[in-house]
Amino acid sequence: MTEPVWGPVHQDIVGLLADHPADVPAVVDHLTKLQDLLVRLPPLEESCPLADFNKLYLVITSTVLDGLYDDRFRDPAFLARLDVEFAARYFDALRFWTDSSRSTPKAWACLFKRMRGPDARPLPSAAAGVNAHINYDLPFALVTTFDSLESEPIDGSDQHRDYLEINNIFAERIPQLRRGYLDNWQLMIDMVNGDIDDWYQGELVEYTRNVAWRNAQKIWRCRHDPEARECERTRLDDNAALLGRLLLSPLGAFLQ
Repeated sequence: MTEPVWGPVHQDIVGLLADHPADVPAVVDHLTKLQDLLVRLPPLEESCPLADFNKLYLVITSTVLDGLYDDRFRDPAFLARLDVEFAARYFDALRFWTDSSRSTPKAWACLFKRMRGPDARPLPSAAAGVNAHINYDLPFALVTTFDSLESEPIDGSDQHRDYLEINNIFAERIPQLRRGYLDNWQLMIDMVNGDIDDWYQGELVEYTRNVAWRNAQKIWRCRHDPEARECERTRLDDNAALLGRLLLSPLGAFLQ
């Protein structure tokens, strides 16, 4: 008999994924509950590769929620909608994987496969999740958001400025988050490097999110052409999966 995908917490995760968060507080609640379940997933308990990403995602999303409460954004309706659409793609990938569906994006599958071992280091795992979520999910989440709001991705717009403001949230949270994934010997190297690693990680996130915005604009122009849209989906999935496998490889772990 085949063991359920999520082992002893399978039914709990299935129940959680059956609900679809409709707003940002609900997204934060889902990510919090999912984190509590993932750290109970054997055989890697407490060091589950997906939990390493989910923890980062929870921190960033919670900070976005705080920003919405504090009037940090010019178009909060856009940011809130994007956050929900963005999370929906992550939860969809989890549902596909739960059902052992071939529809699971390859960009996510390379990380999901590591949940049963061999163990992956926390920082590469988190990076692989960020890669799948930004390089693959984000362009389509942007398109869906703009379509629902009857707007479009225009450079320099209030929506674009809010989108770029998320880069600042990453910059604020990355140093503490990144150090939380490091071993003692890595922390010593990090101290020697000073702010270089933080600067590099921030620049990488900013570059990656800029590319995602450009890809969203490209998909937007062909959104009514199913064949062209599928071509873009396949291209982004293949590219993100290739990078994800590199991040999770021994070489990728060494470079991080």
